[in-house]
Amino acid sequence: MAAPSGSSSTVRLPLSDVENLGAGALGGTLEAFLQMPLITYKICVQEGRPTPTNIAGWYRGVVVASSTIAPITAFQMGVNGAIERSWLSYKGLKQNDKLTDGESIAVAAGAGVVSALLYSPVDLVIIQQQKMGLSAVSTTSAIMSQYGTNTIMRGLMSTVVREAIYTAGYLGLSPVLTKNIQERGIVKNEFGASFVGACMAGTLSALATHPVDTAKTCYQADLTGKTYSSATSAMFTVYREKGIGGLYNGAAARTARLCGAFFIIGLVRDQAMQYKGSLTE
Repeated sequence: MAAPSGSSSTVRLPLSDVENLGAGALGGTLEAFLQMPLITYKICVQEGRPTPTNIAGWYRGVVVASSTIAPITAFQMGVNGAIERSWLSYKGLKQNDKLTDGESIAVAAGAGVVSALLYSPVDLVIIQQQKMGLSAVSTTSAIMSQYGTNTIMRGLMSTVVREAIYTAGYLGLSPVLTKNIQERGIVKNEFGASFVGACMAGTLSALATHPVDTAKTCYQADLTGKTYSSATSAMFTVYREKGIGGLYNGAAARTARLCGAFFIIGLVRDQAMQYKGSLTE
């Protein structure tokens, strides 16, 4: 959520690796806790099972969600910063120089691809924890003992696709849209422009990834493989049985969640960059 060039006296400086990790951890924790009911609702709708009947049910899995989404978000922001610095160095530019809009989005997508190695097993555990009603540790142990160690990476490739687009959205597209919205005078208020940019990027990312996310969720929920042999087969099966609407089950909840996530995490990151910049004034 960068400020438009020449239109604001606010100085934003790039974060170091440690600062990126800290901002990502804080943003991820806030996002997961505030939006856990949306995560639960999305999973229930996609799997076709009843929604919880009490607050504890809506927040079942919130500990594993917040304690794993936070480091994953931190990891994504850290990798994004490292790739950005490497690319600037390759181009012979200084660390405080800016990437082009396209480069920012591409760098963020790359960070998302790498993060899928962590996020795929996290998603699997959260989905199975909702079904088994066990702790995160017990759920992980049950999965690996009953279905094999390799099962923990079930759904990796679909997670790669989802996270590449997701991370490109909140670390690349959202700040780019925010900057352009302000520069064009569409929304002059910085907070408002950030919210609009996050919602636009979140909506586009959700629409682009939801069919993949639905297929991944169904595939990861079916550990026996009796119904779905792969995420691709899950996508075609859902489409054949329920049409395009089936692939977008839970899309409203996930779109709302992504808009919120992009705004919350982006706001934390932007405030951290502003605070660092203020120390130099």
